[in-house]
Amino acid sequence: MSKPEPPNGPASTDPVITARIQAIKQLAQGLSDRVAVMDRSFNVVYANEAAWAETTTRRPHAKCYEAFAHRTDPCGTCPAIKVFEAPGVECVSCSSGGDGTVCGMQQAFPLTSSRGEVDSMLVLFKREQGPMMPDAKPAEAEHPPSAVRESLGDLIGRSPVMQQLFDMTSLVADSSATVLIQGESGTGKELLAKTIHALSNRKDRPFVVVDCGSLPETLLESELFGHVKGAFTGAIANKRGLFEEADGGTIFLDEIADTTPTFQAKLLRVLQEGEIKPVGGTRSLKIHARVISASNKELAELVKAKTFRQDLYYRLAVLPLYLPALRERREDIPLLVENFVAASCIRHHQAVRQVAERTMRALREAPWPGNVRQLQHYIERAVVTTTGPWLVCDDLVSGGMVTEDESLRSASRGAVAQTERTRIVDALQKTAGNRLKAAKLLKISRASLYNKLRTYSIE
Repeated sequence: MSKPEPPNGPASTDPVITARIQAIKQLAQGLSDRVAVMDRSFNVVYANEAAWAETTTRRPHAKCYEAFAHRTDPCGTCPAIKVFEAPGVECVSCSSGGDGTVCGMQQAFPLTSSRGEVDSMLVLFKREQGPMMPDAKPAEAEHPPSAVRESLGDLIGRSPVMQQLFDMTSLVADSSATVLIQGESGTGKELLAKTIHALSNRKDRPFVVVDCGSLPETLLESELFGHVKGAFTGAIANKRGLFEEADGGTIFLDEIADTTPTFQAKLLRVLQEGEIKPVGGTRSLKIHARVISASNKELAELVKAKTFRQDLYYRLAVLPLYLPALRERREDIPLLVENFVAASCIRHHQAVRQVAERTMRALREAPWPGNVRQLQHYIERAVVTTTGPWLVCDDLVSGGMVTEDESLRSASRGAVAQTERTRIVDALQKTAGNRLKAAKLLKISRASLYNKLRTYSIE
């Protein structure tokens, strides 16, 4: 006999909230972790079987404190209220209610409606049991606290904000819902997309990357959707699009904010209909690729400025993830440095180098406007340009003290410029001087490449 479906609270009529709750149901079904969704009145809109297993309160519209804290009255001041009251909150954590009654909530994430308002919240509970019933055994014996992870895929970090990201990434990986990754340049958005793909049941299928900012609109449409012979000048044969190439796998649309309104309208139709039409073609093709998109710009702000379609934004952001800037997780820098030094030493056939305490302190306190990518490039440059068992960063360290901010910024810019020039020269060598192919290899536009060739005086 099958288990009864857990009761849900009042259903939202907002299409975006409905889509997100449906995606969460797909994700949470069968999980041993406890997952729930609550509305602004703290009614339980949805809870998976693992969450309901903690309580006998399964009546419709149950309040969260009734269902999960076994109370008849609300808890004290719950930190989760910040999700609804404080704009811009990405996540809140809770260890106990105001009077010390453990409710079991670990993290709460806002769920935004099509109007841009926080309508509901997704709650992840601790692995430990909630308040013990009279005859219950100690929770720790059955569910020990989960250890801090230092990595997930190629993502690295011990900080609380990265632990939250690891948890959410693990949760969304097996869904087919669209994911929007936002974060500054250099934070690792493509790495996060690859990690989601690697953790999903699509891991043995293709992972296709599209740099939307590096191609003009006409070429981008042809690249994504394909074209038929004779569709335009130069179309001498039929060509499969990247959506077809990603069949059964994942397609990653990087820098989605740089697309034109015309292309956005076509992409919206693809997401709505689940099919593509090659350029110049008359027949539509069904697609079965999961879409992950990324942007280093705040899409919600672009929607307000009417430079990005609102309906497309909500289609892309069913499962939104945010990658923090490096300055927001400085405690991760020593771990990142260790990994980058080891990898660079192996790549350049050197013995593993050690990092002195004062050097690590300087690295940790430097501004790193280019985020993790800039730190990685700086470490590689330091490994290549210094010798000895200790990694020396004289441009960052002076007598054991951090140099002034302006000097740090200059050093960082110099490190990035040197690395960028080296990569451009390498790309030109690999493509026998073909600038178009070199630009594609570097994943930048031809115009950007020409500007950089002039900047670095590369013939």
